Amino acid sequence: MRFRLLRLLTAEPNLSQRELAQRLGMSLGKTNYSLRAVIERGWVKMQNFRNSDNKLAYAYVLTPRGLHAKGTATAEFLRRKQREFASLEREIEELRAEIKRTQPSRGDAS
Repeated sequence: MRFRLLRLLTAEPNLSQRELAQRLGMSLGKTNYSLRAVIERGWVKMQNFRNSDNKLAYAYVLTPRGLHAKGTATAEFLRRKQREFASLEREIEELRAEIKRTQPSRGDAS
């Protein structure tokens, strides 16, 4: 989750919390909690500004510490996905071998 949040904030810092929640597939409350956590850690700072409709809006900007944390989270995410990929490759090979063992050969009269 941390990786996805930091990645999304890097790509689209002007998203509202509601938009972030929708993109992340999380509740608004969990998104708010997660944002507060990364802000408290000093990974993200919140900048406010007024948009064209004269409403207060926010941009979430990664700090240098946040960029470092994003790099670490990216590396962890990649390692986890590579392990999952290797596991899936093994499972696919096992299934192929099982199919070969259970299928009658073409020369058999079935």
